[in-house]
Amino acid sequence: MIRNRKNSGFTLIELMIVVAIIAIIASIAIPKLMSARLSANEAAAISTLRSISSSQATLQSSGAIDSDADGGGEYGYFAEMAGTVPMRTSNAGAPAAGVAGTDELSPAVLASAFGTVDANGFVSRSGYYFQLWLPGATAGGVTPGVGEAANGGADAANFPDSDNCEIMWACYAWPMDVEGTGNRVFFINQEGDLLQCQNRAATPYNGTTNTPGFDEAFQTAGDMASGLRIGTAGGTDNTIWTPVQ
Repeated sequence: MIRNRKNSGFTLIELMIVVAIIAIIASIAIPKLMSARLSANEAAAISTLRSISSSQATLQSSGAIDSDADGGGEYGYFAEMAGTVPMRTSNAGAPAAGVAGTDELSPAVLASAFGTVDANGFVSRSGYYFQLWLPGATAGGVTPGVGEAANGGADAANFPDSDNCEIMWACYAWPMDVEGTGNRVFFINQEGDLLQCQNRAATPYNGTTNTPGFDEAFQTAGDMASGLRIGTAGGTDNTIWTPVQ
């Protein structure tokens, strides 16, 4: 009698062949998917930094922040630009904390998501952390960087310098999970110079455990008023920065 195979299902050998084929397909597809994800996250980080640059220019030109009341607009932090915390104001020509419900930027120049600043002063977007630095007071010819306060805005105990905030800021972006959500590290400042670091050190910038200092892309240690260090190894972590093409 001829056996009807129509409803007999797969034999063990046939199942093993199917499993092997699936494994081969997965071994080819998964790395490509991971690579595509990394590329997409890096492209998103670049786009985000460019948006931040445009937002800073808009904020500064509007004069919405003028913490020394000299008529010169200043650059801001993420949460200030997103309108989720009060902006810095002036008290007799000195920086002061703004009043909640009165001194928030409206309309905001950044999406409200940038107002979600963590305890480290970081904003997370598409697999990357972003940190924004404003300049402190210049002393001894060196201008330090002042990071955003926990949960957003300026730290009332450590305001950035009013005059220097009229002319400079800097922002870094690095992977939340290196090789998982991204590889390269990116930088931009008030000049619109978008730089990248390949991030291939033995201890790469990664998550909240190893992050770039404010001066890593600058020529002079501790001085964000110095020129950018392009194409030459240096900084605390011996990084090399090149323009993003």
